[in-house]
Amino acid sequence: MKIPATPEEIAAVMARLRLRLPDEGAPDLPGDADPMPALPSAGMGPGQWVNASGRPATEAGALVYAHGGGFAHTEPRAERLLASHLSRATGRPVFAVDYRLAPAHPYPAALRDVLAVHDSLLAHGVPDIVLFGESAGGTLVLSALLALKTAGKPLPRAVVVSPLTDLTLSGPSLDANDGLDLINRAVLERVARQYLAGAPPDRAPQSPLHGDPSGLPPLLVAAGSREVLLDDAKRFAEAAPDCVLDIYEGMPHAFHLAVLTGPPLPTTTTFLRRLADFTHRRPI
Repeated sequence: MKIPATPEEIAAVMARLRLRLPDEGAPDLPGDADPMPALPSAGMGPGQWVNASGRPATEAGALVYAHGGGFAHTEPRAERLLASHLSRATGRPVFAVDYRLAPAHPYPAALRDVLAVHDSLLAHGVPDIVLFGESAGGTLVLSALLALKTAGKPLPRAVVVSPLTDLTLSGPSLDANDGLDLINRAVLERVARQYLAGAPPDRAPQSPLHGDPSGLPPLLVAAGSREVLLDDAKRFAEAAPDCVLDIYEGMPHAFHLAVLTGPPLPTTTTFLRRLADFTHRRPI
């Protein structure tokens, strides 16, 4: 599905993303977002609950959020704020995973952290789990799905935003969209080198495009038409048997982060509505 945007809105999104500094300018959680645990017991691993649904995870289910940042960076305040938007849109508590970061903790440390959170939710009897990942977090979500399938474990649903799926960096849009996006091949080469630390870039689960997507749960993949990772999203969506691909015209990588500053924009509103519609109509 192609989602249009006016030139003025494209410019507004680009301006917000350029001005957004790590953890600066991100407002505190809104009043309806509860940071208290959404489960009666502990043991979830590193991370934080954000709940704007007003319901416990054992009733509403849960969304596991794997943040972006090239596997190496985190912006806790911004991530908590995005988690509140995700919780409000999907009507379920969100657990934002504070996974271990490269280069100190390269692959597979972050993947194991995401899997551990998923296993904890299952152990706590959470009835309905959604995985959400942006950028490097999208890679981790897809890697987690492949690892869970291989291990024969129960699979969640997954919503993946602008994912990096091919760590060989062979997507044509890496060059075709160079200069149109806010990241480029040089950035991604550094990201892949730090994260893999010698692991092969053409193998799954670390490089999801090189895995077998058969048997995966329904996926919603969102990408911007100007982003260098557009073909990473397209190629994975073409390979996955049950995948909806949304392409937001004129948008850069991780365009949805424009929701963190300023009033709502049509693009971010549409993104959250599509996320809500997908998770609500897709029973496990």
